[in-house]
Amino acid sequence: MKKVVIGMSGGVDSSVSAYLLKEQGYEVIGVTLNQHLEENSKDIEDAKKVCNKLGIIHEVVNIRKDFENIVIKYFLDGYKSGKTPSPCVICDDEIKFKILFDIADKYKAEYVATGHYTSVEYSKIFSKCLLKSVHSIIKDQSYMLYRLSSNKLERLIFPLKSYTKQEIREIALKLGLEIHNKKDSQGICFAKEGYKEFLKENLKDEIVRGNYVDKDGNILGEHEGYQLYTIGQRRGLGINLSKPVFITEIKPQTNEIVLGEFSELFTDKVELINYKFSVEYKKLEDLELLARPRFSSTGFYGKLIKDKNKIYFKYNAENAHNAKGQHIVFFYDSFVVGGGEIK
Repeated sequence: MKKVVIGMSGGVDSSVSAYLLKEQGYEVIGVTLNQHLEENSKDIEDAKKVCNKLGIIHEVVNIRKDFENIVIKYFLDGYKSGKTPSPCVICDDEIKFKILFDIADKYKAEYVATGHYTSVEYSKIFSKCLLKSVHSIIKDQSYMLYRLSSNKLERLIFPLKSYTKQEIREIALKLGLEIHNKKDSQGICFAKEGYKEFLKENLKDEIVRGNYVDKDGNILGEHEGYQLYTIGQRRGLGINLSKPVFITEIKPQTNEIVLGEFSELFTDKVELINYKFSVEYKKLEDLELLARPRFSSTGFYGKLIKDKNKIYFKYNAENAHNAKGQHIVFFYDSFVVGGGEIK
């Protein structure tokens, strides 16, 4: 039997994934990565119970130190810089999958699996294995994994690629798994009370009140601290003007937040930094790609452009979905071909 290490979060997706792999004849090893302070959280207990029921090995790995040094630091630094960071993308690339593959090597396991709703398939166009979106693009999770290397993709299995969430819950119910109706995790795993409360707790005195201004610098009112806001935000501004306004710019140096009309958020071009491509860049330059500038986006078409060693994405039409610090992910024929951070 071939061995597979599967990330077990304690949720229904990874639990049913472990079951499906066992049914397919794999020797399954369940691994729960614990980024929390407590040693025995509810999620760990749930994962343990499922592994015991399925009769598979279960291992818990404490990743708190790396999680704080990489993911939480990235999150806090992002908001301090006036960005809207995507910590889950960085966590998957630099911590979760890295550790799962290390453990797979320890057990001499050929494969690594997770409960993501995505697929790895061979692309005839690019002559290599790539992530591929499944179901409706809004339910697909390949966006979060765009930074994974080709070497990792070749060893990855996503058992849920042909299932819907409802089907997975029905399987869990038939198996008698207590977590069959467990709620999906919402928001940021390390900020259960919300990202604003987490920022207030960790940045403390760094957060000070400042001014809302218009694009000409005229003072419109007062905000709670620029770190607590994001580009494009309209609700929760705590200011009443004669018309709806949106955050169009955040200025960390002066602790000012610029408010303007929705139309001021529109752009037809963004610059990429910290980018990764699954396909050689030259093969993508002339192709029309679907770009998702945030996880919830259904995407906008356009092309990649290189100018003086800088890489941009030029949209066919303007849109208002681009926030500094978010990740923009590119698709061609449903295959993930790369992405990067919006500068």
